[in-house]
Amino acid sequence: MSEGWLAPTMFFVAFALIFSGFPVAFALGGTALAFAGLGIVTGELDFALLYAMPERTFGIMNNYVLLAVPFFIFMGTMLERSRLAEDLLKTIGKLFGPLPGGLALAVVFVGALLAAATGVVGASVVAMGMISLPVMLRYGYSHTLATGVITASGTLGQIIPPSIVLIVLADQLSVAGRVPVGDLFLASIVPGLLLAGLYAAYAGGVAF
Repeated sequence: MSEGWLAPTMFFVAFALIFSGFPVAFALGGTALAFAGLGIVTGELDFALLYAMPERTFGIMNNYVLLAVPFFIFMGTMLERSRLAEDLLKTIGKLFGPLPGGLALAVVFVGALLAAATGVVGASVVAMGMISLPVMLRYGYSHTLATGVITASGTLGQIIPPSIVLIVLADQLSVAGRVPVGDLFLASIVPGLLLAGLYAAYAGGVAF
């Protein structure tokens, strides 16, 4: 068998397991362990490479920057389960109701608040889509405008701090040169608010 077959096969198997509905954690971890053993048996990998695994695992567990990631995910889950995001959207919708495109403005505003509260993109998009899309369509918003506003406002969690993306980026940048996650948070506040303002202005202009 030709060299270089191990990595493509491993990725194919991992994606096949994920798309089949297998839990992501077990799909990635199980695939890595299985193909590590297969690579050692076939001679593609050196067994000495596994000696670094405990040290690497402990290093990740001891990383205080990455410690914030599961807490933000938990916060987003709690907002979704408690239906607090739905109540927030209804309240903000009443506030912006008299304005042209008030519901779209409320979606952008709530999306920015959820981004600042959770830092999770998926939770924001799913929550906003399930809550606001039927209401926006009921009030005569076009499908393109409604889905565009929801998707754009949901992705604000990538840049408005605290953001999981910025946390992971700070962890990676710390390898080359020390870049505190606080500096990344400070640098992303103005761009995040600017994006939210532009989204709101566009939604209000189209609805007007």
